[in-house]
Amino acid sequence: MSKKLNIAVIFGGRSGEHEVSLVSAESVMKHLDQEKYNVIPVGITKDGAWIAGKNSLKLLKNNEIPKALKTILTPDATNKALMPIDQGGLASKIDVVFPVLHGTYGEDGAIQGLLELANIPYVGCGILSSAVGMDKLAQKIMCSAEKILVPDWLWLSRKEWHWFKQSKSVFKKWLTEVEKRLNYPMFVKPANSGSSVGISKAHNRQELIKAINLAARYDRRIIIEKGIEKAMEVEVSVLGNDKPEVSLPGQILPSNEFYDYDAKYVAGKSKTIIPAPLPDEVTRKVQEIAMEVFKLLDCAGMARADFLLAKNGRHWQIYFSELNTIPGFTSISMYPKLWQASGVPYKKLLDILIRLALERHHEKSALSTTYRTSGWYK
Repeated sequence: MSKKLNIAVIFGGRSGEHEVSLVSAESVMKHLDQEKYNVIPVGITKDGAWIAGKNSLKLLKNNEIPKALKTILTPDATNKALMPIDQGGLASKIDVVFPVLHGTYGEDGAIQGLLELANIPYVGCGILSSAVGMDKLAQKIMCSAEKILVPDWLWLSRKEWHWFKQSKSVFKKWLTEVEKRLNYPMFVKPANSGSSVGISKAHNRQELIKAINLAARYDRRIIIEKGIEKAMEVEVSVLGNDKPEVSLPGQILPSNEFYDYDAKYVAGKSKTIIPAPLPDEVTRKVQEIAMEVFKLLDCAGMARADFLLAKNGRHWQIYFSELNTIPGFTSISMYPKLWQASGVPYKKLLDILIRLALERHHEKSALSTTYRTSGWYK
């Protein structure tokens, strides 16, 4: 790179993972090489307002949104700039966007669609892989179709849940069928959520009902999943475009009964073991499945793959849990920690992700977006 690149780091957003995003973005901006990049912090408030400027992160944390800093990212593909809403301000040209937006409207293909319209290179997965990666239901359906083992599951809509509760007999019958199929314990999840927001573990019918009510607060579709008893929670990081690489695996030792939001971010007592204590052949199999899912979803740049491993005698059962397309980048996040253990330090990891974003954009830019016709439409 002969000149500094203008890197817009976008964080915050209309998501239950807003606060996690701020911590991730702070870490990313701290480690971006100032000799290579001009970093432009871009914050999105909880109600969707955009601000840009060096103090954006602090202002977002304090819920202070000066009108003079309000900005928009124009979808005009010939512009490639952040445009201040105040007409007296100056536009900021962007070379690459680094989205550090966890959850809805940032990890689900929404921001990726805007960046595609704007024709701006961006770090991470595209529209399809972001949307499917965020939607646990669609992800399970795709993986099941490819014979990738996932825990048994079923789903229902929020409206169906309300309909079931209107009739005592229907409600009881439905709950009995769920219990018969999946058995306790079960995990109940919003189909679209991350950082374990809205996820509960149910050990009995009363907890199951409470868990579904909670999940329905965060999404209109709810997944009920069979709990895998005494499962080892293992994660690997994936890096690359068409020829991805997979890190060493890491084991999660949650401080709570499962790796919920508090165990991840609040309590600070969860532990990790890197590399995970697994036989070599199990490690290789986990890495192979992670790469297979990464390619299946047409991922790019980065993703973290999560697994549940159950040992029965000498045999290991490997269940794929989910793929996270914008994994956490906090100081305690597994994605950078796994690459650090695999020989790729944090700062170098960011450089690689930016290079991959430019490569992917260059490849897409070579595709034709016009078709010569005979003028029939005139």
